[in-house]
Amino acid sequence: MDTQKVNEHGTREAGVLLHPTSLPGEGAQGELGDEALRFIDFLAAAGQKIWQVLPLGPVHDDFSPYQSLSAFAGNPALIGRYWLLDDLRKTAAWQKDWEHLPKDDLIQLCHQHCLVDEQQSYALFCQQQASWLDDFALFCLLKARFDGSGWFDWPTEYRDRDEQSLEALRKEVAEELSVYCYQQYLFYSQWQRIRDYAATRGIRILGDMPIFVAFDSVDVWACRDAFLLDETGHPTVVAGVPPDYFSATGQRWGNPHYDWEWMEADGFHWWHWRIEQYLQLFDSFRIDHFRGFEACWEIPAWEDTAVNGRWVKVPGDELFASLYRHFGKLPIIAEDLGVITDEVTELRKKYHLPGMLILHFAFDSGPDNPYLPHHHTIDSVVYTGTHDNDTTMGWYNSLDNGRRQQVMEYLGHPVAPMPWALIDSAYASVAQTAIIPMQDILELGSEHRMNIPGVAEGNWRWRFQWGDLPGDRAARLATLCERYNR
Repeated sequence: MDTQKVNEHGTREAGVLLHPTSLPGEGAQGELGDEALRFIDFLAAAGQKIWQVLPLGPVHDDFSPYQSLSAFAGNPALIGRYWLLDDLRKTAAWQKDWEHLPKDDLIQLCHQHCLVDEQQSYALFCQQQASWLDDFALFCLLKARFDGSGWFDWPTEYRDRDEQSLEALRKEVAEELSVYCYQQYLFYSQWQRIRDYAATRGIRILGDMPIFVAFDSVDVWACRDAFLLDETGHPTVVAGVPPDYFSATGQRWGNPHYDWEWMEADGFHWWHWRIEQYLQLFDSFRIDHFRGFEACWEIPAWEDTAVNGRWVKVPGDELFASLYRHFGKLPIIAEDLGVITDEVTELRKKYHLPGMLILHFAFDSGPDNPYLPHHHTIDSVVYTGTHDNDTTMGWYNSLDNGRRQQVMEYLGHPVAPMPWALIDSAYASVAQTAIIPMQDILELGSEHRMNIPGVAEGNWRWRFQWGDLPGDRAARLATLCERYNR
């Protein structure tokens, strides 16, 4: 197999990074609906082939899509309100005053009135997703019943999944559980509508899979054997990364570590289910922190920082061998940023997974910096920056005058100002795929960044409006695609 081929056709291509919550609209966040279709039209007009999104799972109060309540469920907050109204208008029960109801009420009405016409497809959905859907609905109901507290603080019979107690609860609240299941049916139906439309416009959707799951998640609650936990369900060790140039104390993420020995003995079935779900949702997907498939930084759970952790080998080779035997070649991008060992690179290349290149990282050392374009390789995806980086305008403006001069000298003193000088460099790269965050296309500064790692408040809320998009932007991107054969 040709390890230089990144995508199925071996062609150069370009895309845009924008999470659906950042789409325009009237509500508190972007949703699935006509605005998403309009964004797909913009991508097509701009010569793009990829729409990259962040994880789509239901979030905690911090809104981080990387700490989801479920590795399998969709975020009900993304369900499009106006598409719900469209569905309700088709029913005999339609009332005009429903137009002003909040989304949760509309979902309840759809459950009552639309389900009559959808019973067969809804039943099929529940059957196909039964491996996670029933537990997820029960988890959501219990979380609501106990005022949003984590599953590890629930009464013992629910925390430890006493079967008699859970079965009695299921019978008591069967209708409420059905609403949670129906929410997922709505999300998956609307998302499939987005995917189908994207396909007609020649756009593939690139998803994002966090390597770890949140401690307060249905995944840990429903399958405690798969994680390194004590008898009360609390982690014995947690995930993170060691101290480095950016942080003297490292990063303590707090996610529980997998019990890889148990997972391997079980044939990695949990990972098979997870990959299968992503293949249903996306055309391809990125796996965050790919480095963790070779070795993980284990931090004792009682430690407040990541300093006193240790690297522990994991059976990543065995996992990917199992996945490839089951699925064949997988459309995965490996997030291999940071300090990467030869073993991690060997694992990535063995399974023909493209890595990532970030141009913001290219100018903080000498000419041997691997992110500089003269070191790029075809089997890569190049970005100006990602959701965790500043915008390109913010990054460039933060540099001192000497570093800015260095950047512009390397780029050949381009006529185009930032951020277009760096966007042009990404498009010109030999890397087979180039993806640009929407903030850079809009020429926005630091106040518009999506996330500041290590900062708990104020992240994941950025949105754009169509009035922010200059009329020439699609044509400008299309010209770059033509110039660089993307």
